[in-house]
Amino acid sequence: MKKIISFFIRFVPRKYLQLFSGVGLKVLGVFYAGNNVACPICNHHYRTFLPYGRINTRPNALCPHCQSLERHRLIWLYLQEKTNFFSTPLHVLHIAPEACFMKHFEAQHGNGYITADLESPLAKVKMDIHEMPFEDNHFDVVLCNHVLEHVTDDMKAMREIYRVLKPGGWALMQVPFFSPVPDTTFEDNTITDSKERERLFGQDDHVRKYGKDYPNRINQSGLKAEANTFAAELPIKQAHRYGIESKEVLYLGRK
Repeated sequence: MKKIISFFIRFVPRKYLQLFSGVGLKVLGVFYAGNNVACPICNHHYRTFLPYGRINTRPNALCPHCQSLERHRLIWLYLQEKTNFFSTPLHVLHIAPEACFMKHFEAQHGNGYITADLESPLAKVKMDIHEMPFEDNHFDVVLCNHVLEHVTDDMKAMREIYRVLKPGGWALMQVPFFSPVPDTTFEDNTITDSKERERLFGQDDHVRKYGKDYPNRINQSGLKAEANTFAAELPIKQAHRYGIESKEVLYLGRK
């Protein structure tokens, strides 16, 4: 199973995975029936979650029903327990929207919930994150998870996030970190060989490897960086049941 999932992730374009993987994963879920783990997003439970990863495949990671990963389930719990996201209608910009979230967020925020991406077939608005087609000070929340490692100029993208956020608004901006995590973010656009990019950046479609200076980069955009350790606060049994990595840090930028 690990090899099959790894193959599809590495060689099938993301937009096709988004469109067609859901049905197949739900069928697989039948063979994972059980009650050891549960997804807080879709409320389905299994013997274990599916493995996930391109090279170093992680066990107990992918929910067969809604396709959530560890970080998605952590974000969901954070939004529920630490914010007003599910209690107040908000203006929300969701960049590169994840399928596991969309129907829930739209039900909560209605027309205030905008999905946007350059390529994703799931998004309502086609846009370049470097030049967003939205007015200043418009959104209460921006969700931008595992996007900035793909874009040409992440600093410009973060400045755009700052621009469209209302004063008092906040953005959730997760990026991947690959061990060993460097002190300084590394990028080199002269490297074009796909295998070398995968070796250096973790994936061949990444353009940088983020380092321990990521909060400083957020600060440089005008946002105030917050490295939130909510995951570590979860009871061990709850974290295990939801398949959440307690060491994951949530990176926020506040305006």
